[in-house]
Amino acid sequence: MRMLNLLPGSIALAAALLATAASAQMAMMPDPANAPAVLTVSAEGRVSRAPDIVELSGGVVTMAPTAAAAMAENARRMNAVVAAVRQAGIAERDIQTTGLSLQPQYRYEENKPPILTGYQANNTVALRVRRIADAGKLLDTLVSVGANQIQGPNFQVEAAEAALDEARVMAVKTARARAELYAKAAGMKIKRITAISEGGGYVPSPRPMMMTAKAEMADAPTPVAPGEVALNMNVTMSFQLE
Repeated sequence: MRMLNLLPGSIALAAALLATAASAQMAMMPDPANAPAVLTVSAEGRVSRAPDIVELSGGVVTMAPTAAAAMAENARRMNAVVAAVRQAGIAERDIQTTGLSLQPQYRYEENKPPILTGYQANNTVALRVRRIADAGKLLDTLVSVGANQIQGPNFQVEAAEAALDEARVMAVKTARARAELYAKAAGMKIKRITAISEGGGYVPSPRPMMMTAKAEMADAPTPVAPGEVALNMNVTMSFQLE
């Protein structure tokens, strides 16, 4: 085996270089004791607006011994529903078919195979009503022309972004004030903001309402009270303290 002969000066130089690299590596490692204190808080901004749109859906459910008969009857009644919706002044852009299905129906008996009893057809159309005062009358019209499944209403604000911007400003102000409170209680103060993140805005979920027959309805139009819509925005902020 061949041996390398190192001069004493070379050995000293190599040792010095290794020591320098080790000290440089140690200098680059952060010192947890000197890390800045960071405070993270979350806050919510909320504004209320009177809704200007109400969303609802009307559908027709039919049953018949055969699939063709169930679909034919469903189509006849659903055409009447859509025609009534158009006559009520609902624009085409605010009418959308959202569900169309045909399913076999069975009767189940113990220790026997299922017995086919017929077919059920279902067709549903979603509507956006821009004159909320007409919503109750429209619901009555849907039932009178053959709709036997109605869901809603879901009240919305069409120009919601401006209201959400107001909620964002409120959320940031609340988060800042809360951070200053915590910092003061800890004997510190805010140096700067290090991060801001936003959560989704809140839109109210639909409130279920079911109608199944004209006989269940009073002579007056179905009452629809819009109230107010609350729009929320959540903000999370991080602050460096000193």
